Amino acid sequence: MGAQIRVYRQKISSTTSMRKIFKAMELIATSRIGKARARVAASLPYANAITRAVSAVASQSEIDHPLVTEPAQIRRAAVLVITADRGLAGSYSASVLKQAEGLAELLREEGKEVKTFLVGRKAQAYFDFRSRPYAQVWTGNTDAPVFATAQEISESLLAEFATAYEEGGVDEIHVVYTRFKSMVTQEPTVVRLLPLEVVEEKASESDLLPLYEFEPETEQVLDALLPRYIESRIFAAMLQAAASELAARQRAMKSAGDNATDLIKKYTRLRNTARQAEITQELSEIVAGADALSAS
Repeated sequence: MGAQIRVYRQKISSTTSMRKIFKAMELIATSRIGKARARVAASLPYANAITRAVSAVASQSEIDHPLVTEPAQIRRAAVLVITADRGLAGSYSASVLKQAEGLAELLREEGKEVKTFLVGRKAQAYFDFRSRPYAQVWTGNTDAPVFATAQEISESLLAEFATAYEEGGVDEIHVVYTRFKSMVTQEPTVVRLLPLEVVEEKASESDLLPLYEFEPETEQVLDALLPRYIESRIFAAMLQAAASELAARQRAMKSAGDNATDLIKKYTRLRNTARQAEITQELSEIVAGADALSAS
């Protein structure tokens, strides 16, 4: 009986230590989520401005530019999957990977090859464990992304898009990430970046864009604008994913802390029950011994 009590005491002690860790991680995620949401909000004006600029060029000009023209046949697609570097965030990374698997299956059903690019160690571990190939991976600071990483990713994807299919290039580019809607809602999302689909995150103006005359030529304007546009879209997706990751981690750690509290209560009750049984047994032995002495 004493050994059983010691076991419960050890479980209470270890669970209490784990609860402290969960609480600390919850507080860290809570303190960082505000900054992550502010970065998402701060990125919108630039993203919307460059989106309007690209819209003005792409929608009001009769041009034949590879970045805005749908190819006659799409044979290979690039898929950029944005996950987390670390775990303890509930189903955050698993949901993104599930969405990416669904997209890859759909593309293959359409007769397209899939070339995968990964962001985050969770995606890398997922593909490595299953021995699946991927073209390139970027890791580090997924919960606090930097623009330099978005630029590097953009350059790699644009280089793949500019390469001919026969040389290993791709005909379209998709991004799978988690869109941050609120602290309780984060939604895995698929966006096709190229060929160009001009979509603003938040439309601030419903009026039609004015007509423009471009100097230099329209193709040169697109050559300058589109790389910046792709960079901004990828960086915006990374910022959305970072805010979603922190929100998911904060929620997961709160749930883990609550579960630890419930376990401590359960183990405490079992320890007290075992202690009461031990006391009852000791009293029974004392009474039995006294009865034996009096009878003799």
